[in-house]
Amino acid sequence: MPKIKFLPSNIVCDAKVGETILDIALAHGVPIQHACGGFCACTTCHCEVVEGFTNLASPESEELERLQFVDDRTPQSRLGCQAKVKGDVTVQVVNQE
Repeated sequence: MPKIKFLPSNIVCDAKVGETILDIALAHGVPIQHACGGFCACTTCHCEVVEGFTNLASPESEELERLQFVDDRTPQSRLGCQAKVKGDVTVQVVNQE
């Protein structure tokens, strides 16, 4: 079972393969914004992958298009609502609740 670590809260959670970062965060009480409810219609669930970038499913075109509107994006930026877990990952939550 993959593990996901959320920074800056240092919360470590078990995850199921195929779950999104956002779903995992919400299930474990990790503070993360999600204005659109996880439908890739905003960028409030923006996360920066600190470790394990290759342990996430590749981003689809809709997510890549939306990420263009993130001012502080990095090459490791992902939207929590779209990033599906395949293995252990550490993410920095950019927009906390």
